[in-house]
Amino acid sequence: MDRGAVVRITDVAALAGVSPSTVSKALNDTGSLRESTRVRVREAAERLGFVPDASARSLSARRSFTVGLLSTDSAGRFSLPVVLGAENALVGGELSALLATARHDPVREQHHVRALVARRVDGIIVTGRTTEPREPIRVPMPVVYAFAPSSDADDASVVPDDAAGMRLLVEHLAGLGRRRIAYVGGRAEQAASLVRYETLAAELAARGLELVGSPLYGDWSEQWGRRAVDQILSGVPGTGSADRDLPVDAIVFASDQLARGGCDRLRERGLRVPDDVAVTGYDDWDVMSLASRPPLTTVDMQLERLGQRAAELLIAAIEGDPARGVERLAPRLVVRASTLGDG
Repeated sequence: MDRGAVVRITDVAALAGVSPSTVSKALNDTGSLRESTRVRVREAAERLGFVPDASARSLSARRSFTVGLLSTDSAGRFSLPVVLGAENALVGGELSALLATARHDPVREQHHVRALVARRVDGIIVTGRTTEPREPIRVPMPVVYAFAPSSDADDASVVPDDAAGMRLLVEHLAGLGRRRIAYVGGRAEQAASLVRYETLAAELAARGLELVGSPLYGDWSEQWGRRAVDQILSGVPGTGSADRDLPVDAIVFASDQLARGGCDRLRERGLRVPDDVAVTGYDDWDVMSLASRPPLTTVDMQLERLGQRAAELLIAAIEGDPARGVERLAPRLVVRASTLGDG
């Protein structure tokens, strides 16, 4: 056969010594065939370089072999790694992905949902920029929520385990001998700020360590991280004073962005990180964690793995085995100079 010729299903059938319909059943894992027949057909198809027609495959299986990836995040800070992880898993499952971004616009989101349904996607993964529960979408196919969970407890959602992340940080700081620890969060009404603080407080109490002051809440910015340091060190003499009794020996920030601002402010006040005050962040956003002076000890939420897990759950649901409820994905601790120093 000429190398440039298109290989047809009849060519595979002739080489394998079966009918074209048997080839279709063997390649699509349908029908009642002997395993030896399926193997013979697949070997013939591979030998000839046969590429199944996607539309014929879809008609045979009554599936589109495509999945929608719907993001509400305009910046992509958290949703992009989730999408990348999901896409990797989908490719492994021989599925294609259609990406749609709603940009926090409910009208745009509904437009994308209708378009995905019209394309008869096999399922949809919904993600966003925060871990705040969101209203579910109502569609006639399986849906899995990644990072931003559904407010419906019966829906399948995969989210980072923030409590586990904070326990890792406390264990690390306690192991370094830190005993007086303050907390700086983002917005007080957001789950990420609250869960991280509540876990920190419980873990410190269980270990007999001191939580210094009340939790400090603000926005998720470097500027707030800087201002929070000034509040924590209120009454402490400024740069140049040889006699400074510090109220804390560690500050836990609820994000890397907050922690980077905090490190800058501590340095401006003449304090050494981590010699005088150890600093931890959260998220392992390399734009912040690696650019901080010094680089930040932080928690990696493993967002690509989270996206991969969401895709695995969606594939299982498409195949008739749906999951229910929230699955929390374990994070990992990333230790850098902001707690260990240069050594």
